[in-house]
Amino acid sequence: MEIRAALGKNFVGFNTGRWDYINSVSDALAWDDSFVNPNIDAITMTYGYMRVYEDRVRRAVNTPDRNGNFALWQGGMEPNIPVGTEAGVEAAMKKAVAGGEREQREGASGKWVAHWKMVHIIRPVWEKAGQDNQLGRSFLALLEDAPRTIRGARDLLSVGLQYGNAFGQGFQAAALKPADFFGDDDVLYLMEDAATGEIRLSVLWEWLHKGGTFTADDAETGVKAGDRLTPELFGRLLEEEYDKLIAADSKDVHDDSKTTTLPIAKEIVRAYVLEPVKAPWYIDLLNINLNNHDLDVATERIRRYLDAFTADGTRITANLDFPDTPAV
Repeated sequence: MEIRAALGKNFVGFNTGRWDYINSVSDALAWDDSFVNPNIDAITMTYGYMRVYEDRVRRAVNTPDRNGNFALWQGGMEPNIPVGTEAGVEAAMKKAVAGGEREQREGASGKWVAHWKMVHIIRPVWEKAGQDNQLGRSFLALLEDAPRTIRGARDLLSVGLQYGNAFGQGFQAAALKPADFFGDDDVLYLMEDAATGEIRLSVLWEWLHKGGTFTADDAETGVKAGDRLTPELFGRLLEEEYDKLIAADSKDVHDDSKTTTLPIAKEIVRAYVLEPVKAPWYIDLLNINLNNHDLDVATERIRRYLDAFTADGTRITANLDFPDTPAV
């Protein structure tokens, strides 16, 4: 409401970005040892604090300001990319439509999509409703019981590594999925951008530094329900997921990245997650290594950034290839 009031006539509406809000909450509560997220796929828009966040937006939309001005609620983003097996696409599209129908019922005036082929899947939800704007129709960090598993940790690591690698290759967004599902067309690629990369490392940092416990046994690692993610276990999972990317087909991991940007992405992920003081942005560490393919140089830059932030909150944002260039 405060944002809307401050912007006045320049304000149009709200967008309930899932990735962005998860990361915002994780960053804001990095100091709170009791706040530890579950698996990322469990944090849907109907999960705990996400549900309350959406409710706050809905209330703001349905409450006019003193001049009688209302705001639009655009809804969230549909990340599915409809490419895969017939069964995989069909299952994903059912979930996408169900998500759109839920948002329409809750009062969203529309929704945006990551891939143009989703438009004809999502648009009919609002066309069927026949309303231009569904006008009139807790706690923002509410956690609920949900899985926290080795499978979830592997997925976080794999996609986090891949996003860092893609960014280093010049892609600010990329179609990604965990390495264990490469070649499985029943599991669709999702459009991943900077916010999703941030979330994955944020959640891993939480699990490690806040004592998050696993909710299920894992035969491969020997982890039992109630065990914590330790630095040693994190190191093992990081190496295993990295090795899968090195061995992957160039379709999923470009061969020319495996000796250039991927090792640097791995070092950034390792340093970020193990650092006792949570770094504010994964993207900062990626930015200061753009166009750098020297792992030793990258390691020094990562350490310099983390030490500066720990010392006095300084974020190094200058182009380190040109030391005299001012930060922007």
